[in-house]
Amino acid sequence: MADYVQAGSVRPVDEDRPDAVARLDETTEALTELHEAFTGEESIEDALQRVAHTASRAVPDADVVTVSVVTDEKTYTVAATDETLVVLDQTQYDAGRGPCLESAHELTPVRAVIGEHREQWPEFEAAAEAAGVRAHLSVPVVLPASNNAEARHIGTLNIYSYSAKAFDPFDEGLMRLFTTAASATITNAQRWKRSQRQVENLERALESRAVIEQAKGVLMAVHTCSADDAFDMLVEQSQRANTKLRDVAAKLLASATRSSG
Repeated sequence: MADYVQAGSVRPVDEDRPDAVARLDETTEALTELHEAFTGEESIEDALQRVAHTASRAVPDADVVTVSVVTDEKTYTVAATDETLVVLDQTQYDAGRGPCLESAHELTPVRAVIGEHREQWPEFEAAAEAAGVRAHLSVPVVLPASNNAEARHIGTLNIYSYSAKAFDPFDEGLMRLFTTAASATITNAQRWKRSQRQVENLERALESRAVIEQAKGVLMAVHTCSADDAFDMLVEQSQRANTKLRDVAAKLLASATRSSG
């Protein structure tokens, strides 16, 4: 179990791996691409699919990247750069153990060389060896806490490599940086989307009020009544017809327009 490393463990960076500066540049470019791609219109699932594809460029030897979602109800793979290795995720879900689930539950990166954890994760090890996978790195994606919500785990990034030399501690650190930045990007996109919805709701409310006020004016003129009485008439019709107040007002205005024409 020499290569099972959790956050905070110390192990020398593999000198056979690509230059650290070059790896940092790759991750920076991937993060820039990820940030520029988000529009706020994407669902969490689509966002995680984009994260998976971008992560495959962020670290050398990342041959296949998947994203697992772990909830109390179920565990499933929501994104993958290559569907052929989703079976390795499913093997862990079925067995109830594996590096992906370890990372999700502990909220810490888990790095492993295949063949060194047969006692710990026998099902996953056997499936990975059969698929030709030689190294694995799982990193949790966590949305940061806000004023009204706790930090929320939304997925775990699973990176598979066909090279046993893949994923040293520097790669682990880069992916921690990547997932932290990805989480912030997703959070900002969600906030933008919520703000857009609030603006749209406000605009609809203002439009509804304008229509209702115009309908009240028509009723006041026709029935020589007060504004309160006119509003009560609209409410009564709305309740009788089981129709929204705005729709009742709009129908009244349309009728008045046709009559005047």
